[in-house]
Amino acid sequence: MKTILITGATSGFGQATAKLLAKDNKLILLGRRQDRLDELKKSLQGDAHTAVVDVTDEKQVTAFFASLPKEFQAIDVLINSAGLALGMEPAQESKLEDWEQMVDTNIKGLLRITRPVLDIMKKRGTGQIINIGSMAASVPYKGGNVYGATKASVRQFSRNLRTDLFAIGIKVTNIEPGAAETEFSVVRFKNQQAADDYYKGWRPLKAEDIANTIVWVMNQPPHVNVENIEVMPLDQTFGGMVIDRERK
Repeated sequence: MKTILITGATSGFGQATAKLLAKDNKLILLGRRQDRLDELKKSLQGDAHTAVVDVTDEKQVTAFFASLPKEFQAIDVLINSAGLALGMEPAQESKLEDWEQMVDTNIKGLLRITRPVLDIMKKRGTGQIINIGSMAASVPYKGGNVYGATKASVRQFSRNLRTDLFAIGIKVTNIEPGAAETEFSVVRFKNQQAADDYYKGWRPLKAEDIANTIVWVMNQPPHVNVENIEVMPLDQTFGGMVIDRERK
């Protein structure tokens, strides 16, 4: 039995992962919505501790770790699933506040959670950190601007973290999904219908696909570290270069 901390547990990849891991592990589930956390905890088999934490709020994160019950303090696995994208406008039409919120959540929020966990894992000489990145880290697309930049940061941080933790016994993995049909797109488009329309006529990834990938990574032998995984739906691939033939 492992003690597993999952951020962004109230929806998408985090929620699906919690459901897969609940039976045989002790879970610490973080999210911004109390009602969602309560509903999730009731649906799970096993021992779970929930806490309302906005990873963009340093005081909330600090208070969470300070109040973590003793029986949940020996964290074996951290799954950094909290993240978001806002807007699909090109950079020149984007809102600065959307950019700032993506940086605060996807980069600074991940760092706020990871740093205290590193202290716990270092003392124990063991642990595993799984970061949820995105294919947007390495594949540019129109409207991806700052979201892609934040996920590139997650990828490089994961690599540097792995380097710093060498010979300490802590594993680090970055998982980069392609398009997945979750609440993520509702948040991004700020409209349920627009999100539904985006997924019509093709087969995107499901939250369970990434949850299964996370569990597979966790189940590798002690001597195996999975560095980076790209997971794409069959119906999505790279678009290639474009040429502007109308420029005067």
